[in-house]
Amino acid sequence: MEEEDLDYVLVPVGLLVMGIYHIWLLFTIIKSPSRTVIGINAESRHQWVLAIMSDPLKNGVLAVQTIRNNIMASTLLATTAITLTSLISVFVSSTSSSGNTASKLVYGNKTSIVSSIKYFSILLCFLVAFLCNVQSIRYYAHVSFLATVPTSVGKKEAIEYAARNLNRGSLFWSLGLRAFYVSFPLFLWTFGPIPMFVCCCIMSFVLYFLDTTSSFTRKLHTRSFKDEMKVDDSDSTI
Repeated sequence: MEEEDLDYVLVPVGLLVMGIYHIWLLFTIIKSPSRTVIGINAESRHQWVLAIMSDPLKNGVLAVQTIRNNIMASTLLATTAITLTSLISVFVSSTSSSGNTASKLVYGNKTSIVSSIKYFSILLCFLVAFLCNVQSIRYYAHVSFLATVPTSVGKKEAIEYAARNLNRGSLFWSLGLRAFYVSFPLFLWTFGPIPMFVCCCIMSFVLYFLDTTSSFTRKLHTRSFKDEMKVDDSDSTI
């Protein structure tokens, strides 16, 4: 196989590996959320909102501080993403004006069209990361108001609404972080399709251990959820 043809084979295969993994992850989150970190964390946040809004006057400061920390994390990622986007734009414009093409270190297709696609892909990832983190900040800011509103015990709709908004904010934060993950193999693509393909395979393998839970974690969370439900039932009977 010629050097110029490697990009047309290894790059789609590498993206296909990551795509298949994320399709499997999405299917697992929908069918058995307890097997994934995203599913267990969503249930934990639901229980946290339930505990906070059971007495918002007492737990209001804790709720605002916790959500503020999440907003700061999203702000940091959004700032990083838009900064990297600006730097890449300046680099691409300076490279195109100077007429420099790919380096000799690159083993693969060195045409100007492929180089433009590489930088545009990285730029698109950081733009998606920025937009997702902005949406995450939006939902977190809204939850900071919802969690501190005095709510009666029987008003479950307000609690469910606040928990749903909190999980949406965390979902956008996860999507923004996932865009950062995807940008790494795309960055290695600038050095050739072989590093990009190897990075896609290694990253899918590493993400599997980061996204799934162990049996001990599942048992621990299941036990804590059952204890919380017992406490809620006893409070409702009283």
